[in-house]
Amino acid sequence: MSGSNTSAPGSTASSPEPLSFTVHSQPDPRALGEPQQRAGRLRMLLVLAVCAAPVIASYFTFYVIKPKGSAYGELITPTVQLPANLPLTDLQGQRVAAESLHGQWLLVAVQPSACDAACERELFVQRQLREMLGKERARVDKIWLIPDDGTPRPEVLAAVQQKGVEATVLRVPQEALAGWLKPAEGKTLRDHFYVVDPLGRWMLRAPADPDPKKFQGDLSKLLKASAGWDSPGR
Repeated sequence: MSGSNTSAPGSTASSPEPLSFTVHSQPDPRALGEPQQRAGRLRMLLVLAVCAAPVIASYFTFYVIKPKGSAYGELITPTVQLPANLPLTDLQGQRVAAESLHGQWLLVAVQPSACDAACERELFVQRQLREMLGKERARVDKIWLIPDDGTPRPEVLAAVQQKGVEATVLRVPQEALAGWLKPAEGKTLRDHFYVVDPLGRWMLRAPADPDPKKFQGDLSKLLKASAGWDSPGR
């Protein structure tokens, strides 16, 4: 057949040589000397130390040094842990686990459901405080705790739940809340903002009727010192 590469019978053309492969053995880790193994372990420990340094430094600053004179608000020492059994519910009456609030910084306001002008101003300032944090605001959740059984007016709910700047609105009995958060002497719970760290510990209380710029300075310092505790967005 024209163009065929098939050799005719009896052809003396030599047959191709079979292919062969050479397999090279992998180095045996046991052949590494003790100095190399020690160097590898040392490098791993250095990497872990670098990753843990921000968390260790922030814990040391706030819970060992306790810089009481450097805050506009009042640092709470010792901190007060969010009770695991705090009876939180949403506005539909569904139970909300306290542990679900962990993982973010919380800026907490305590205001009644019958939100008056002072309450509306407090919720507005809460919103502005978070926005003033700029790129760090994603690390902070706004929480409105309602210590009664009433339902807020629709226009108030619409304002605090506006997309992109929404607050989490939860109901909690007054007596249970009083076992966790405390106002300053001569004040009530609704007079303050309360800052809770990502591990669920109440650690800062704003003055009554705070200067937003000064209190925002406290929040910025906390977020800077605690880089690595949490991740932006819940």
